[in-house]
Amino acid sequence: MRMSSNKLLPAWTAQREKVFLDRYAYKNKDGEPTEKTPSEMFRRVADAIASVENADLRQKFADEFFRMMDSWGFLPGGRVLAGAGTHHVVTYFNCYVIPVRSKDPSKGNDSRQGIMDTIATAMEILSRGGGVGINWSTLRPRGCYVQGVNGTSSGSVSWMLACDGVAHQVQQGGSRRGAQMYMLWDWHPDIEEFISIKSNRNVIEHANLSVAVSDEFMQAVKNDDDWVLEFPDTDHPDYNSLWDGDLEKWKAAGLPTIVYKTVKARDLWKQITYYAWENGEPGVVFLDRYNKLNNLGYTEKIISVNPCAEQGLPGYGVCNLGAINLVSFFNGEGVDFDRLREVVHLAVRFLDNTIDLNAYFIPEMEEHEKDGVRRIGLGTMGLADLLILLKLRYGSDESISFVEDLYRFIRDEAYRASVELAKERGPFRYFKAEKFLEAPFV
Repeated sequence: MRMSSNKLLPAWTAQREKVFLDRYAYKNKDGEPTEKTPSEMFRRVADAIASVENADLRQKFADEFFRMMDSWGFLPGGRVLAGAGTHHVVTYFNCYVIPVRSKDPSKGNDSRQGIMDTIATAMEILSRGGGVGINWSTLRPRGCYVQGVNGTSSGSVSWMLACDGVAHQVQQGGSRRGAQMYMLWDWHPDIEEFISIKSNRNVIEHANLSVAVSDEFMQAVKNDDDWVLEFPDTDHPDYNSLWDGDLEKWKAAGLPTIVYKTVKARDLWKQITYYAWENGEPGVVFLDRYNKLNNLGYTEKIISVNPCAEQGLPGYGVCNLGAINLVSFFNGEGVDFDRLREVVHLAVRFLDNTIDLNAYFIPEMEEHEKDGVRRIGLGTMGLADLLILLKLRYGSDESISFVEDLYRFIRDEAYRASVELAKERGPFRYFKAEKFLEAPFV
């Protein structure tokens, strides 16, 4: 790496150029890149993202956004880099979470209609360059009686296989396959099949798998208790109209379930850990804990994470991602916190602008993201490199203390930037001040 006055610039290599030209440079109708350098790309993106600003502020923020990216202090998600300013109708959001839902209110979510509508929605997202997370726990387990056809269900995992097959056919931008995350709750009767499915190396090749883990299950593991695998009674007259995959809500309403199997919680946990070792999957997501710590828990329920698990999201939630490049703030001796503060504030504004510029093709997502919560995903990259430059051994007491201070600074400055935006533009529609006064996270 070579040092400039305020950043580290790695040498430009053939590999970096190939990725840039293949994935991010703007191309003409013949597929030939018309942008030759990242700076040209950053200019296009900065001008596009600033276009939603008031006329008197547009050029100011276009220039500031450009400098922020051209110094490699902040990089938005790849969909923004590839799409902003191109006039192509693509999503600027990297990842989505969708529920298993029927678009026909007269049909249950756990129906052929609901399954096909869900797979079709996933295909729309994948074809536009996004990844998708789906929690399939809404679907009845294998062997469950299906009254409409006088037969039995093939189970939730079988429909994951079907959705993965569709994903295989959707090639994004001519160069890559879509990414997915499939999840299943720890109470679902198909959970053991789900945990072990990737022992067959030829199935579900385009999705990561994670078990949605509850606090109750982890307590059962700790206590060596039994664990019940159960599902709502599909014969209940309100099943089609009320069942949406939320077992906690179903049981809280006093509605009946059927117990399919009782296992030792530790045995199920051992299966998860064994197959995670054997196959690299499934992962685990502590979804119960996610919801208890969610500042927006009063208005939404997180049902899954996106394919790379940066964000837990509710149904029709999106990942509007961007990353602070921590290495670029090393000034030769330490971290330039003044510049970091400036970039954090600019990045928050950049991502908020992206919400307005994005082309929405699913009405529920526009209502939730643009009109409702205006969620952004401001992350970081380069922490390991920064610690090396600071000569801090990863995991040492000194490094832990530094990391805690660094991320507290980034978190607080991001919230301050959000507050300033709310003063200027108004708070997001679902904001309730009294709820945030008792928010569990911040």
